[in-house]
Amino acid sequence: SFPGGRRDPSDGDAVATALRETREELGLVLRAPSVWGQLRALPDRQGLMVAPIVANLGPLEDFTLTPNPDEVEEVFTVPLAHLLREENQGYTHFRTAGRYGYTLPVFLNCPHKVWGLTAIITEMTLELLAPDRY
Repeated sequence: SFPGGRRDPSDGDAVATALRETREELGLVLRAPSVWGQLRALPDRQGLMVAPIVANLGPLEDFTLTPNPDEVEEVFTVPLAHLLREENQGYTHFRTAGRYGYTLPVFLNCPHKVWGLTAIITEMTLELLAPDRY
């Protein structure tokens, strides 16, 4: 999943929350100018609203992550080109009470299967970054 968490009273807005959570979880200090914007808010499984923030980190080689072991078990990246290949895209169909419930995107053939809310946010981001290819 992506860095994230509850808004603190000291956070001015969703962007401030995202920047703070990224610093706390990954040790990565981002400034507001690197933020591209906010995607539409969506509910998580508990019904809480999640406000995805998209930012440009720049080249991965230019920074060192220091994940907080209390919050982050593992860090991995997936190249944009990998996500855009059709063979790496799919959908998971969920059933509730033995009947069709809902369908969510899933991204395959990565270090880990990307699914759930993370896949939904990834799909929303791909629609913005590569509308002609996704």
